[in-house]
Order: sequence, then structure tokens, then C-alpha cells
Amino acid sequence: MKRKTMELNRQTRWLMRVAMAMVLSFCAACAYSASKTVLVLGDSLSAEYGLARGSGWVALLGQKLETEKRDVNLVNASVSGETTSGGRTRLPALLDQHKPDIVVIELGGNDGLRGLPVQAAESNLKAMITAAQAAKAKVLLVGMQIPPNYGREYTQKFSGMYQVLARSERVALVPFLLKGVAEQSRLFQPDRIHPVAEAQPVILDNVWPELKVLLGLK
Repeated sequence: MKRKTMELNRQTRWLMRVAMAMVLSFCAACAYSASKTVLVLGDSLSAEYGLARGSGWVALLGQKLETEKRDVNLVNASVSGETTSGGRTRLPALLDQHKPDIVVIELGGNDGLRGLPVQAAESNLKAMITAAQAAKAKVLLVGMQIPPNYGREYTQKFSGMYQVLARSERVALVPFLLKGVAEQSRLFQPDRIHPVAEAQPVILDNVWPELKVLLGLK
């Protein structure tokens, strides 16, 4: 009788482990499939400046997610001319309104073009990262570079601040939004600042690998 009781206990424990594994697997699947919200906080490079509506990289991202039937709510809160200071001011309300799972921060370019202090831009970006993380959102920081005519020291400090922040704040990083675009003048509008529609898929290709990981997609 004792031996039979021990055998029954072993079988019961085994069944409980199997049941628990199934429950955990189900919960993981639910979490994986749950709808996610991505908030893009950027400047004119993400706000389709000079482009037909629906042709910018953020719009292309939305089309890609829809085509692949990904349950993602994409919010583009980008504003042409936005600086890191402006983004820092606007972000709290956006976090409260949209409650994003991921925040893509594409800011800093206008700070650089205006020659504003790198330390101030870095402080603003750090504050935005902190605010997003406090709201339980993951962060994707998008790096930018500025023309060399601003001086070697300034341009190096500017582009380097994104790497520094990504390491110190432990966030995902797109090193340079315009990789593969900046070197080709034909991919820019006459102002030589804003990329044309042809460049937008390239820009999306720069962002997608990192964003895909944060979304938990294969």
C-alpha cells in the first residue's frame, strides 16, 4: 500500500508540473500576442517634411506591420523643427495619453544644426529616456550626425552622445538614422537636409532590426 501511495504521489506531482508548464506556456503566448503601442517622438525626419502623406519611414513602418498582420498600434508624434527640449516638454502628456510599450526617440538633429550645447541635448534625451522607462516603456534611441562644417570637436561630441546614452541608460540604439542615405546627394530634397521619398525605405531598414527585437518579433 505504501509503495502504491508513493507511486500515486509521483504521478500527481508529474501531472501538476505538466499542468503548470501548460499554463505558463499559455500565458507567454498571450503576452506575446497582446497588442503593443509604439510611440515615435521625432522631428521633421519622421514627420514627412516635404513628402507626400504616407510616404515617410514611419508610415512605411505602419504599412509593414499591417501587411505582416502585426498587432501594433503606431503613434507618430513627430513635429517638424522639434528639438530635444521640445520633445522633453511634450513627452509626459504623450506617455499619459497613449501608454506606449515602446518609445522611439528620434531627436537631436535640430539641436545640432542650431549649434546648441551638446550637454543640454544629452540632458534632455536622458530625461526623456528616464520618463519613458518610468512609464514602463522600452526605449529605442535613434542617433543622428551633423555636417562636418560645425567643427570636428562638436560633431564628434554630438554623434557620440547617442552611444554614451545608450550604454549608460541601457537602451537600444540605431547608431545613425541616415546610414546609406547621407552619402548620396540624390536622396535629398533641395535643402540637402530632408531625404526624398526614395530614401524612406532605407531609413526604415535602419530602424527595423532594433525595433523588431523590442517588439519581440522573429
